[in-house]
Amino acid sequence: MPEGDTIFRAARALHKALAGATVTGFETAYAPLASVHDNTPVTGRLIEKVESRGKWLLIYFSGDLILVTHMLMSGSWHIYHPGERWRVPRNQMRVVIRTERYQAVASAVPVARFHTTRTLERSSAIPKLGPDLLKGGFAEDEAKARIRANAAEQIANVLLDQKVMAGIGNVFKSEICFVCGIHPFRLVSSLSDCDIDCLIESARRLMAANVTETSGNQIVTYTGLRRTTSRADPSARVWVYRRQGKECRRCGTAILMRKQDPGARSTYWCPQCQPSDTSTPS
Repeated sequence: MPEGDTIFRAARALHKALAGATVTGFETAYAPLASVHDNTPVTGRLIEKVESRGKWLLIYFSGDLILVTHMLMSGSWHIYHPGERWRVPRNQMRVVIRTERYQAVASAVPVARFHTTRTLERSSAIPKLGPDLLKGGFAEDEAKARIRANAAEQIANVLLDQKVMAGIGNVFKSEICFVCGIHPFRLVSSLSDCDIDCLIESARRLMAANVTETSGNQIVTYTGLRRTTSRADPSARVWVYRRQGKECRRCGTAILMRKQDPGARSTYWCPQCQPSDTSTPS
């Protein structure tokens, strides 16, 4: 399940492999991208940089051309040497970018569009993102204000809103609330300033801990290694996510799960460590 930490790692690895190289081949399964390539070829362009913005990944080519992709739930980018056997099915290929040393393959990526600097500013959802939790110069005061502006919303839904803070997905949503002892269904209006400070600090800390350098060239969107606890046991990587009915690692109470709007996403919490209040629906 790609979240901001996953996209950050993918962008970093792609940048390391591709930045400064010339595109020697470009292939896509998407007709709109292919038509752009036919009229404005990607082959021959220099790859200037690769960056992440929240859950979006952007590849910048010379001549003001930007490939913008979003993984949604199951997409992934992979890096291979020329001639190396792919570890993903060929029929899942959506984009291939080839250079002399590497080929980058977008597998099952559902959103892929070309932009210029102007069209990206005018029509993309990316400029509307809130402060990016993994970027330097994070605007904490702005993030607090954006959270407070959603006073009538449940906090777990607000954490998922990329216009509030960019990068948090469903796993981190539940984990951040647990770390701060905050019931995920509480309304923002019921939270203290200390509660909101904890949510922001924990979000930054937990996500930063999951973007450490990894070895090897293959990049996948979710490796199963995301960790929010400090426990060495690989089976104890997370506090509550997907642990419905199991004992809380802190107090032993059974973890609960409930579907939460929008999108009826699964939300997990410990009823003992994360008590409800009068704003929390029963």
